[in-house]
Amino acid sequence: MSDLCMIGMDVGGTSTRALIATLDGSCLGVGRAAGGNPTSHGGARAGEQIAIALRGALAAVDPTRVRAGVIGLAGAGRLLADPASRAAVDAAWRDAGLACPYEVVGDALVAFAAGTAAAAGTVLIAGTGAIAASVRGHRLDRIADGHGWLLGDAGSGFWIGREAVRHALATLDAARSPDVLTRAVIRFLLDTAAVADRPRDTVDALVQRATAGPPVELAALAPLVISGYAEREPAAVGILDRAASHLVHTVGVVRAPGADSPIVLAGGLLTVGTPLATAVSAELAARWPAASRSVAKDGAAAAAWLAACTLSDVDAAAAADLHRALLP
Repeated sequence: MSDLCMIGMDVGGTSTRALIATLDGSCLGVGRAAGGNPTSHGGARAGEQIAIALRGALAAVDPTRVRAGVIGLAGAGRLLADPASRAAVDAAWRDAGLACPYEVVGDALVAFAAGTAAAAGTVLIAGTGAIAASVRGHRLDRIADGHGWLLGDAGSGFWIGREAVRHALATLDAARSPDVLTRAVIRFLLDTAAVADRPRDTVDALVQRATAGPPVELAALAPLVISGYAEREPAAVGILDRAASHLVHTVGVVRAPGADSPIVLAGGLLTVGTPLATAVSAELAARWPAASRSVAKDGAAAAAWLAACTLSDVDAAAAADLHRALLP
């Protein structure tokens, strides 16, 4: 049975990864490419980057050995609804020599599988954006937030960065002496720590700089708030505490009180030991004390595991063993 294999892909806005594994958990190949998310880059770019990652993963593997595939990406529904985008992915799959079926699933489902082999539970993702989802039977059930920078993503990296800029603007508008976070924002955006003789000039410069590029670039200010929190800077503490509350509230939208199914944390703000991760984990433990909490690991490996679960050869016990092998 180990001669057969499956392929998993984790397609993001900044990078694309493909991983081929056997049913006993051996990794046969990994391919990498630039960002291929169709929502961010369009269907044609998605097909190109998926093709590059597939070729890399299949460099030493006969594609006829691959029995199933799963491609995880944000905005999966939009890709499936767009004939041009789906055709680009179909072409990439076919040109790689793959004849097996593949499934496109949301990145939230892959993130959940990257943290647990359970069939049901909840996943919370916080990176540039933020989203929570409940999973039932290895399928996404309910989803909350993930509405993007303009309409939602409460508690995300973008949200935190925007709140830092708003704090700086409010401080200057009120003619208060700039605190640590305000000076950090001014230094980051204007490359100076000085406030103009007329504070309104600095306000105008901050607004112009913050709105000059894509809005999501404000997520780059989140590390300033995280650093300020570590130093117990009051404004930074307040922002991160509110961010944690927003994220836990989003979980509560899709998760019943008292539920004991697993909770998986994913995304750059929740998987690297940030103060936000600590605060979120503590609030989750207080609201759902019986639930286990874990951190998402390799998304491509999780997608490969999901692909294996579609095969008739893989029963529940084999799936659990394979998860431990692929995502120790």
